[in-house]
Amino acid sequence: MALFLLQGRQSPDPRSSERCSALIDSLPDQSTHGGCTGGGVELSVDTHAYCAWSRAMGALRVLRYVSMIWRPELGSCARQRDAGFGTEARRPSQPHRSSKRKDLVEDQPFPGLLRTEKLGLEELVHVLRAAVVDQKGPLVTLNKPQGLSVTGRPGELTLLSVLPQLSQALGLEHQELQVVRAPGKEASGLVLLSSCPQTASHLQKFFIHSRRAQRPTATYCAVTDGIPEPSEGTVCMPLKMEQMNDVDLAVPVMSPSRKDIQEGVKRTLSRFHVMATGRGCALVQLQPLTVFPNQLQVHMALQLCPILGDHTYAARVGTVLGQRFLWPAETTKPQRQVLDEALLRHLRLSPSQVAQMPLHLHLHRLLLPGTGSRDPPSELLAPLPPYFSQTLQCLRLSQQ
Repeated sequence: MALFLLQGRQSPDPRSSERCSALIDSLPDQSTHGGCTGGGVELSVDTHAYCAWSRAMGALRVLRYVSMIWRPELGSCARQRDAGFGTEARRPSQPHRSSKRKDLVEDQPFPGLLRTEKLGLEELVHVLRAAVVDQKGPLVTLNKPQGLSVTGRPGELTLLSVLPQLSQALGLEHQELQVVRAPGKEASGLVLLSSCPQTASHLQKFFIHSRRAQRPTATYCAVTDGIPEPSEGTVCMPLKMEQMNDVDLAVPVMSPSRKDIQEGVKRTLSRFHVMATGRGCALVQLQPLTVFPNQLQVHMALQLCPILGDHTYAARVGTVLGQRFLWPAETTKPQRQVLDEALLRHLRLSPSQVAQMPLHLHLHRLLLPGTGSRDPPSELLAPLPPYFSQTLQCLRLSQQ
């Protein structure tokens, strides 16, 4: 789910005050264009030829020879349309990967997946700088990689912890950035940053007012295991946070009492619309109208169609004789998502590889207030991660 943050910062540079005030009255109109690719390589070996060669040259020499000449590379594919989620987007330039950092990005089976646990401070700043999709005035928009936490414990490397260094890298001098809006750790997509507290406050008021009027400002795209029925609608469910095995989980509350509401039960609401179907899966547009941790993941599980890569809430969906049902949330522990054999074949994955599958939830579009009081909102767009696009191709999920 989207995360909203406003932290106290030092007063902005006096030289930026005039630009700050001007931007509040006239926020920029921004958009991006792009696509992403992914592929794989299969290696076949003639058994008899191998044995003959092995006897002649020695097994060790053969293995050394193969290791020297076989270097699987990612395949390429045509530019992918965004399946109804907006215009084509330009793929942001990727940072050059030196030999020191060659193992930070997982090429197979999920191309472009960032190994955030192996990143250092300088490397993370370099990655985020390359992920910037727009920078205008005090506003900076970047495409957050999946797996990067926005906040965390003291000393933990997060988006918030590297903002001072990122501000310097983007040439903002003493104007430190703050997070206005961002998806959660497991999701990827648009992050909105601002170096001007007045601009950040103005944007927050716009988001709050839009939620109260039930006008969605954030559009996510997701791939679900299963096809929601009906193909569009809303999910309305009170949720609360409950700790299970030292993990905070969102749990549905069917009929909340007044005491439950006082103790933290929140009403949550999301819209969904199926954009494409294939191989028993669906490409779904999701628009949250409330803010709650993991709201979209829980709502899709309640529809018996968990999001691919959801290793937290997918376990709540069980199957008996081909029929899906919900396990009690209070007694269901998070575990690795289980996919049927047919789906694994389509995705070209082994059961063990599913454990590394990233959550296929991407904040694709974000609306900002228009330049005038009567102008329509402007929009920001972020291209899909390469592994997300590869999944769409494997499942033949395209624009209909």
